[in-house]
Amino acid sequence: MTLYTLPERLSEFMETHIYPSEKPFQEALKSNRWQVPEVMEDLKQRAKEAGLWNLFLPPYNGNPGLTNREYAPLCATMGRSPMAPEVFNCSAPDTGNMEVLLYYGSPEQQERWLRPLQDGVIRSCFAMTEPDVASSDATNIRTAIQRDGHEYVITGRKWWSTGAGHPNCRVAIVMGVTNPEAPRHERQSLILVPMDTPGVRVERLLTAFGYDDAPSGHGEIIFDHVRVPDSAIIWGEGKGFAMAQGRLGPGRIHHAMRLIGAAERALDLMVERVLDRTAFGRPLADQGVIRQWIAQSRIDIEQARLLTLHAAEQMDRGGSKAARREIGMIKVVAPNMATRVIDRAIQAFGGAGVGPDVPLAALWASARTLRLADGPDEVHLDQLARDEIRAARERLASGHPPTP
Repeated sequence: MTLYTLPERLSEFMETHIYPSEKPFQEALKSNRWQVPEVMEDLKQRAKEAGLWNLFLPPYNGNPGLTNREYAPLCATMGRSPMAPEVFNCSAPDTGNMEVLLYYGSPEQQERWLRPLQDGVIRSCFAMTEPDVASSDATNIRTAIQRDGHEYVITGRKWWSTGAGHPNCRVAIVMGVTNPEAPRHERQSLILVPMDTPGVRVERLLTAFGYDDAPSGHGEIIFDHVRVPDSAIIWGEGKGFAMAQGRLGPGRIHHAMRLIGAAERALDLMVERVLDRTAFGRPLADQGVIRQWIAQSRIDIEQARLLTLHAAEQMDRGGSKAARREIGMIKVVAPNMATRVIDRAIQAFGGAGVGPDVPLAALWASARTLRLADGPDEVHLDQLARDEIRAARERLASGHPPTP
């Protein structure tokens, strides 16, 4: 399959298979929220056969090996439907977990966990955030990972571990402290914990704005003196913060592009709705405020798209560190843009916009949640401001005259 055909093939798959399956998928979940409906497994098989599988991964084990810039528009297309990313095995947190295992995992870890994740036969979760500390600063993490001979003992409580409720979730990548006396960014480690290990307990599944995101869910997980072999540590002790930061770079681009796809779908729904509705003697599409919403939404989407594609190009050229500023910007811009656009669409739909017959309410809830996930807006804004201030100080200290 040549690269230039991928966007067309993916869009055709969405039109032919994904959108018609959304309601059957939700209907199937009504009888049992925490099952995998047959329609999902059927779609996954179709996606494999169409060559639309693991599109985010580098060339490994038959993956297409797209750059971040090449993958980004495909991610936006998937973002138009909440169920689509899993169909193509491109859903969080599995994408980031697969990248961690691919780049840092041992051959044994890759064989046991990466291969079945790539094949889509298991799911995973990433357990970092904790309820008792401000987890926006990952150095606050308290979960203990203590060595005991040839084992590690894990004790702690995590929450918002996306994917923990999925019936196929078999493993968690857990972030915890292995050496509290080490430098701040070398205290944490990542370790693989099978979900059926004694002492692992999913205490509850959390809702986000009332949505449980079944069948994946967001789990609060207790790790009560959980024992795993020392071979479960990824890369080595003290490498957790570095791996987590590397994992977040591509993940933030994926989130941003999925949000752009969600906003695109909201705009499409809004325009079609106002063409079909009349109020106060005129079609909604002829009313000035509605036209402003449409025009401003298109501007907002394109601005976010261009900034995200720029960030993807910067990452392709120099990695996550080189693209740090751009990634921070899109992390703020994309969810704020998406919530604005989706909110306008909800307003245009009236009561239907907040109900179950169109996906707008669910898209809005997901977009709003992403203002917190992967670091809240305020953390990224603070870092961007510090970068600008530092650059100005260095410029002035070098003898450069103040800007006239």
